[in-house]
Amino acid sequence: MVETLTPTSSPSSWWCRWIPTNTTFFSLHKPLLLALWLAFLFTVFYWQRDAATAGGLLLFRRDFPSRMLILPKLRPVAFNLKDFGGVGDGITLNTAAFESAMLAISKLRKKGGGQLNVPPGYWLTAPFNLTSHMTLFLAEGAVILGIDDEKYWPLMPPLPSYGYGREHPGPRFGSLIHGQNLKDVVVTGYNGTIDGQGQTWWKKYRQKLLNNTRGPLVQIMWSTDILISNITLRDSPFWTLHPYDCKNVTIRNVTILAPIFEAPNTDGIDPDSCEDMVIENCYISVGDDGIAIKSGWDQYGIAYARPSTNIRIRNLVVRTMVSAGVSIGSEMSGGVSNVTVENLHVWNSRRAIRIKTAPGRGGYVRHITYQNVTLDNVRVGIIVKTDYNEYADDEYDRNAIPILEDISYTSIHGEGVRVPVRIHGSDEIPVRNITFRDISIGITHKKQHIFQCSYVQGRVIGNIFPAPCENLDLYDEQGQLIKRSVSQNMSVIDYDF
Repeated sequence: MVETLTPTSSPSSWWCRWIPTNTTFFSLHKPLLLALWLAFLFTVFYWQRDAATAGGLLLFRRDFPSRMLILPKLRPVAFNLKDFGGVGDGITLNTAAFESAMLAISKLRKKGGGQLNVPPGYWLTAPFNLTSHMTLFLAEGAVILGIDDEKYWPLMPPLPSYGYGREHPGPRFGSLIHGQNLKDVVVTGYNGTIDGQGQTWWKKYRQKLLNNTRGPLVQIMWSTDILISNITLRDSPFWTLHPYDCKNVTIRNVTILAPIFEAPNTDGIDPDSCEDMVIENCYISVGDDGIAIKSGWDQYGIAYARPSTNIRIRNLVVRTMVSAGVSIGSEMSGGVSNVTVENLHVWNSRRAIRIKTAPGRGGYVRHITYQNVTLDNVRVGIIVKTDYNEYADDEYDRNAIPILEDISYTSIHGEGVRVPVRIHGSDEIPVRNITFRDISIGITHKKQHIFQCSYVQGRVIGNIFPAPCENLDLYDEQGQLIKRSVSQNMSVIDYDF
């Protein structure tokens, strides 16, 4: 039986009742009533839009996961990799297909660019270059596979701010997906994957069979307006995602994976001499630093003089059994400043948040804020290391002393931590104006020097646990000085613990 609605049961009857039933009145005023109704709908639509922008109350509001709210940028033209002869069988080499697609998109720059859709499948390829005004879209189930034969990987000059291949002098291998001097590039998808198949590279590195530095998985250089979102990056030969001297970069909803052991130098994200950057809502589990902010190496970085600045890192879960969840340095010779790390969860890791440098680096690390960091089974929670003595060559300036100052740690909490804090300044490189507030960390050992300091000047505000070292001034919650330290240069560093 088909159910019908009577006029009195109509869903719209609630607003129909106030309309006069006189047909003459309705016929005379129908255009006016229609205009009023459309105006009402138009007003509601724009009020909704403004409320959403301002974070206000929405009449028809629904909460969606943030991943669903990030839409890829629309391009006037979209291509499919198969249009260029691509075959997703995991065996056929698709380098020519990717290169042909990039060429086609490059011809559309003045029209808004183009999008390359990579459908489900395993798309084996050698390294290829992106172009400006493009979107690379990886469908669910799409996997771009990097060929693991080094003869297909081109060699590039050393980075100008490094002067050295990083692992070997001379040229370095390029990245699987590469871009230089680009503008308006989006790499996104429905959680498709870029897989570097790094196992062969790691084995050759350990066996010392490589004559050049391994290449990153994705490297974008000297570019602006870059968005990387909603994809998985895995098993990079070397650093995974390396933005170099870029501006206005957003990395959002990205998963980065590599084995936590036996995958050397597979950093997750390495902002290098970058400005105005956001990294958020990511999961990273790799064989080295989850994130390592850099700005050049020794005299080469000093001469290149491009700092990493205005970087915000938030809402991350990181695991690394080799290095740290978020690091600054050790290559920081161009300077690092104005960095905020917030809502970070580091679990089952060697270190949580670290700053590392050495005499000869030059540069500075200043105006750094860590807040709302959770530590879960971490060997060392907070660490500043000033003797990370690894140099590009013997020509570095031994008088180039880095500056470490204006660093704050607020709301750091956790359990199962062996050493909560180790701030290792030195006579050459003291750590200045450091602040601790709202620290509560459950420790796994009860030795005396749990909170370790050397050549540190700064303050503790309010009560924290474990008890701070004697190098720091003590203030109450209202900011009133309780006790001035008289032993800022005292050292209680215990690397055997």
